[in-house]
Amino acid sequence: VQLVESGGGLVQPGGSLSLSCAASGFTFADSAMSWARATPEKGRQWLIGITSYGEIYHSESSKGRFTISRDNAKNTISLQMNNLRPEDTADYYCMVGPGPIALARFTSWGRGTRVTVSS
Repeated sequence: VQLVESGGGLVQPGGSLSLSCAASGFTFADSAMSWARATPEKGRQWLIGITSYGEIYHSESSKGRFTISRDNAKNTISLQMNNLRPEDTADYYCMVGPGPIALARFTSWGRGTRVTVSS
């Protein structure tokens, strides 16, 4: 499993950002995928997931502001983040699996991409 996240950066509060994850080394089209994020204070937390057939699962942190999508032809997933808040500042990672239980078991983490929300 190889996962490469991209698209992070500095954004002002209230702004938007789109992250991407390129996946390889497994059967992407058959796999649920998720985004997680990590901070020193809270550790790594599951954020949002999408099943192989496109059903989306939200955490409380992502509801109403974040959405996930996938492109099975390109083996990529995306995270669209709107109305960003300073507390969204974190390193963002993609992972294989649909939810928080999968996060606890997942080990093939990429390098992540850093999102900083600040004025």
